[in-house]
Amino acid sequence: MQVVEKILGIIFPVFIIIAIGYAYARVRGEGVKSDMSAVNRVSMDVLCPLLVFTALAAKDFDVAHNISLIAAGVVIALGSGLLAWPVARMLGYDVRSFVPPMMYNNCGNMGLPLAVLAFGAAGLSSAVALFMACNLVYFSIGIKIIERGRTNKHTSPWTFLRSPMMLSMIAGMVFAAIGIALPAPLFHAMKMLGDACIPIMLFALGVRMMDVNLKSWRIGLVGAIVCPIAGLAIAWLLDGVLTMSTAQRGQMYLFASLPPAVFCFMVAEQYQQEPDKVAAIVLIGNLAALVFVPVGLWMGLPRV
Repeated sequence: MQVVEKILGIIFPVFIIIAIGYAYARVRGEGVKSDMSAVNRVSMDVLCPLLVFTALAAKDFDVAHNISLIAAGVVIALGSGLLAWPVARMLGYDVRSFVPPMMYNNCGNMGLPLAVLAFGAAGLSSAVALFMACNLVYFSIGIKIIERGRTNKHTSPWTFLRSPMMLSMIAGMVFAAIGIALPAPLFHAMKMLGDACIPIMLFALGVRMMDVNLKSWRIGLVGAIVCPIAGLAIAWLLDGVLTMSTAQRGQMYLFASLPPAVFCFMVAEQYQQEPDKVAAIVLIGNLAALVFVPVGLWMGLPRV
């Protein structure tokens, strides 16, 4: 019973903030998207990179200690894509629309806040390590899948390294590996800005939900099921192979249970890769998280 209460205490604040963002968007109407564009730009260019950097550069982050967790994140992301590929072929879905969202779960907007609520502030650095692993897989292999068969959309496999998020990850890993310590006032100022990103990401996720619809509900429902089930199955296999602490094990299962990321819809829109179908995968997947995230927490949290 205590485990159930803890799980509910973890997921409810997250979905309440998302619901507030959605309600705000519904009340304000279409104009809210232009209002939020500047907020999202600041969040993605400044706040989120600072969140990532301070989590990795913190004194309690040990690169070697998190290697197993990073490896787990890479394997779960790649494995989910491999498992989703035959499902897409069997059901006649375009692989470019279905597989990438299975590889890139909502480890940013939803995963980071959930990790903080489930494992405390100390769990943020491990969640960021998983976030980094997922980004590496999606922005290299995932984008290449989307570009398959296109003649006018080809980017360098290293382009993603120039984004503020990836630059902050690289800088944070360097600081952590070398043991560089920033002056305390500077570090705390950066951390305060970074921490502001968590509720903003959840609120923005709620606003973004106004853009998606249920026209393609069948592929959305399949994606909502395949993404977390594939992730949890791979996590269960890795649980018997990798050596991890209790907290890391919980982080891995939480990560594996997350739904497809909202960012996948934005990429599909950019590439005009059936954005309506990807939107349905994202929307129904995030609704299904009310079922699968508790399952992941139940599998990962120690019984008390």
